[in-house]
Amino acid sequence: MSNRPLNVGLVGGGKGAFIVHPHQRAIHFDGTRRVVAGALFPDPRIARAEAAQWPYPLKGYGSYDEMIAANAQLPEAEKLDYILIVTPNFVHFDPAMKAMKAGIAVFCEKPLCLNLKEAAALVKTARQLNIPFCVAHTYVGHWTSRLSRYIVRSGLLGEVRWVDSSYLQGWLATRLEATGQQQASWRVDPKRAGGSGCGGDIGTHALMQLRYVTGLEVTALSAQLETFVQGRQLDDHFTIYCQLSNGGKALVRASQICIGYKNDLGIVVAGTKGTLCWRQEEPESVTIKLPGQPDRVYWRGAVTPGDGFLPKNVPADLMAEPTIPSGHPEAFHDAFARLHRCFEADVRKWKAGKAFKCDGAKYANVEDGWTGIAFIETCVKSSKKKGAWTPMPKAI
Repeated sequence: MSNRPLNVGLVGGGKGAFIVHPHQRAIHFDGTRRVVAGALFPDPRIARAEAAQWPYPLKGYGSYDEMIAANAQLPEAEKLDYILIVTPNFVHFDPAMKAMKAGIAVFCEKPLCLNLKEAAALVKTARQLNIPFCVAHTYVGHWTSRLSRYIVRSGLLGEVRWVDSSYLQGWLATRLEATGQQQASWRVDPKRAGGSGCGGDIGTHALMQLRYVTGLEVTALSAQLETFVQGRQLDDHFTIYCQLSNGGKALVRASQICIGYKNDLGIVVAGTKGTLCWRQEEPESVTIKLPGQPDRVYWRGAVTPGDGFLPKNVPADLMAEPTIPSGHPEAFHDAFARLHRCFEADVRKWKAGKAFKCDGAKYANVEDGWTGIAFIETCVKSSKKKGAWTPMPKAI
């Protein structure tokens, strides 16, 4: 494949949608990717109007079906290399499946889809076609998440005993959906969001952070899905006690009714030799707590391998990932950009007929997406049985 910028098509993103904008900015970070087309809204007339008003030139289509069909007729250099799906949950499965079958790689917002049947079908197709597939768990794109993963998985903290992975927000502390607010309305609608509101929306992020950093899986759980705002159809508070695959325990919790909280995703990993603490609202640092020592705070861009805790042989590719010097903060857009950058590398290999590793080490893959849906369905089942311990399905 040539070194031309990859061509990206948007599915969704019109009429005031939020998440498309950090994505599209991140896509353009490096000059090696560009958004060239979009099916931005379900109504074809509005979709084309939105494309005409986009901040930069964009080929607008009336639907993603139209965009995928038109792609087959384009010269190779103009074809879409991947699509970015930024629609509500119930419009993830169909465009993802159709794009893969048309030979287009997929970058999909989380959660992967609505249910485990859809998730299994997406996994099966991605494997059969050997096609790159990313699920947009943004926060594993922070460099400090990568460092946390290295520290925990290298055994520097000993055996993991306990993990507390949480995501707290307060924006749904009132019945905001009753005002017609777009972002609230679909998230509390079972037909559009799936079986869990808060859990599917941000609880899946907390689960992914636990799995990504520790390498451990949830084998069984006891769940409480609660709805504090009267009249709301789905949970707005999500508390899950978990058994981990190494015999340790974990708490995966999320809330959207904690007034004053914004986007407080955090993780505490307690091992037999020390504890790691990380928060995405302070994403430039990781804190390590060791017995009888002052806390160690590692800052992105200022990490020194061989300092007495970190070994000298910290992987070179990890140390090379920061793009700006320490003291110039990376943040939300940079995390998105790192995911798109890593996905681009796999798409380029795939397009060139070379082997690629879509293994979850650099970004969440379609199997990670399946695990998120399996987790949510198991939580719903447990909660309906008053928190009864319920085993997770075996990995697909």
